[in-house]
Order: sequence, then C-alpha cells, then structure tokens
Amino acid sequence: MGSSGEWCLIESDPGVFTELITGFGVVGVQVEEIYSLDDFCVNHLEPIVGLVFLFKIGPETEQDASKPIDTADDVLVEHLFFAKQVIKNACATIAMINILMNLDDSTVNLGPHLQGFKEFSASFDSLNRGLALSNLSVIRDVHNSFARQTLFEFDDKTLLKDDDDVYHFVAFVPVNGRVYELNGLNEAPVDHGAFDASISWVQHARKLIESRMQSHATNEIRFNLLALVKDQLIKHRTVLESTTDETQRADIESLIDDELLKRRRYREEMLRRKHNYLPLIVELLKIMAKDGILISSYQDAVKKSIEKKQTGVKRKLQS
Repeated sequence: MGSSGEWCLIESDPGVFTELITGFGVVGVQVEEIYSLDDFCVNHLEPIVGLVFLFKIGPETEQDASKPIDTADDVLVEHLFFAKQVIKNACATIAMINILMNLDDSTVNLGPHLQGFKEFSASFDSLNRGLALSNLSVIRDVHNSFARQTLFEFDDKTLLKDDDDVYHFVAFVPVNGRVYELNGLNEAPVDHGAFDASISWVQHARKLIESRMQSHATNEIRFNLLALVKDQLIKHRTVLESTTDETQRADIESLIDDELLKRRRYREEMLRRKHNYLPLIVELLKIMAKDGILISSYQDAVKKSIEKKQTGVKRKLQS
C-alpha cells in the first residue's frame, strides 16, 4: 500500500466525519453514531443512506480481502462507484467517499470537488480510482486537517508493534434494491443480495454487521457504527413548515434546539482537537523542572504505567 503523501489516522466520531464531508464541500447530509440497529434506535434517523462500520482487523481479514470476489462486472460498472484503498490510513475517507459517490438524491450536493472527481473517474476501475483519489490534494488536505499536533515526526514503521491493534472502516450502501459492502481492501464491492423494499435496507445490513461482530466476539468487543443520514436540521425544519398542530410543532422545535446544541458542541470539540496544546505542555514541563518535581513526577508516571500494564496482563490471563 503506497503513501502518495502522508495521510493521518482519523477518529471514529460523528462530529469528525460530519466536519470531514463538509470540508469536502458536501451539503445535505451528516453523520450520526448508532449504538444499536434496533428499530427504536434508527427509525428517527431515516432515511439512512449509508453505514460505516469500524472493526479490528488481523491477518485473516487481509487474506479474505485478497480472495477473488464473484461479482457481475457489467452491473458494478454501470451502477456502482467503488475506489480501492491504495494509501495507508485513508480507509475512513475512502469508506465515506464510496458512500457519497453512490447517492442518487437531488437534495444532496456533492460539491465541485467530489462531483468533478466522480465525472473524471467514471470510466476508471477501482484501482485507478483509488490512485487518482490518493492524488487529489484537496481531499488529502481536508483529511489531514484532523491530524494530532506533535512535537516530532516519527516513522510509523518504527512505531508499529506486532501486537498493536489495527482497525478498519468499511461501508454498506443500498444501490438499486441491493446491499453492497464497499471495503477498500477488497478488489471489488461485495453484493449481499436484494432487500425487502417494504422495510428499510438497514435491517438487511443489520444481519450482516451483527454476524461480523459475532465472528469477532470471542476476542474483541470494540466496534463502532456510523450512519450517513440526511441533514437533520433541514429535515426537522421542513416538517415544521408543514405542521400546524401545536403539540407536534413544540416537539419538532425541541428537536431543532437539540440539533443546534449538538452542532455547537461539535464545533467546540473540533476546536479542541485542532488546537495546538504543545507550547503549553512544554512550558508546564519547564516550570516543573524549575520547581524540581519533573523527574519525580516522571518516575511516578512510569511506575503507574507498569502497574497498569501488569494488572491488564493478569486480567487477560484470568479470562
């Protein structure tokens, strides 16, 4: 997997993903975190236009990704956009772009960058789409705007350990009555079959995701699921305009207030994520050194870290 310039890791957070696609120039959708795929948890978010599933991967996942996939190439070329991941740390952006490019909704505006890329790469195969995307500087710059501030630049290869956890994002999207899994590690989309048009496609995807989680349940419980949904503020305001019942209007206005509050919280969190706290940290270390407590504080921290690691190892052995 190439580099084509360095791409940073991205946190699996709805605020981060919403800011990410907004930075791409997309209008009309946002990202929400889903804690359960039960009807009660997803119905209020409908229509859901795509799902992004985060899970831990290992050697067996890479082997599965390398296996040939039985797909109908003519159908895929005609109806699906799929870009293969050819750059490290880009799976979050690849998963989201693969969903966005398959939307067929007049209320969603991809913006000039993604719309232009979609038209430019219309005749490309998945590998060349991935290569072209990796060289799209505007996408890389938005992606890397979420990089953590650091004092030093490190070579990822020297920092990566054999037992380090590695996580991966894959997308699920409905296209022409069928559910497709868009995994950038695969050579092509995976067709998971048709879904019942009388119910949400999410219920079909639910079985797939729950099965995936159960297959990892023996040694892994850390998963994350994000949903790409219509802009909730626009959705609520549209309903409000068409409602005359005072009780319903009060409920909708409450939903609008909650959405505005959430977006304000997202903005505050984003400012904290992107703020450079390193100068403050350096000055605090200087003050601690001047007061003669830096070395002892460091030794105490090392001791606590060792104790915590030993406790974790004991728990692992007991389980």
